[in-house]
Amino acid sequence: MNRLTRDQMAARVAQDIPDGAYVNLGIGLPTAVANHLPAEKEIILQSENGVIGMGPAPAKGEEDEDLINAGKQPVTLKPGGAYFHHADSFAMMRGGHLDFCVLGAFQVSKTGDLANWHTGAPDAIPAVGGAMDLASGAKQVFVMMEHQTKQGESKIVEQCTYPLTGVGCVTRIYTDLAVIDVTPDGLRVVDMVEGLAFDELQRLTGVTLLPSPSIA
Repeated sequence: MNRLTRDQMAARVAQDIPDGAYVNLGIGLPTAVANHLPAEKEIILQSENGVIGMGPAPAKGEEDEDLINAGKQPVTLKPGGAYFHHADSFAMMRGGHLDFCVLGAFQVSKTGDLANWHTGAPDAIPAVGGAMDLASGAKQVFVMMEHQTKQGESKIVEQCTYPLTGVGCVTRIYTDLAVIDVTPDGLRVVDMVEGLAFDELQRLTGVTLLPSPSIA
């Protein structure tokens, strides 16, 4: 079965971020989105550790260890970019000043509930970070994750079994198989990887899916 690579997933997310948007990229998979934003769009990236105006990852050998994102990865700074206090960063996140955030997830429910900070496993280290602030403060929440766990279980579920990050906050889900909108009518598939049939996607997903007219 054809699945998107992590870079291809990041490029697919980047494709949908509009010109002029202020965006936070979460730790993990979402950080790669910065490397795929179209040059013709002005998209302002914010990081919860107190940076705005981030660019793509630096070339090898050109890293600045004092310039990192929230995941401690080296980044670049675009002209006009700035550093600021952690408290100011969280004020941006909580105050509704971000148009989008892109977060990773362990599970997303059919109603857009998000679980992305703890699996409940005894040896897991809980790490909320700023995810709850972003989930409640951003105008739109995109989730970027693999469609299934390593054990083959769907990460899109009827009801999250892990501790929640936010309730009904997710607006769109990007996986290595599909792009799915969270709507009042249910989860609507708006795009799928080439060669994948809707019936096969449904079989791999833990909830009932609705096809959009473009793929029906």
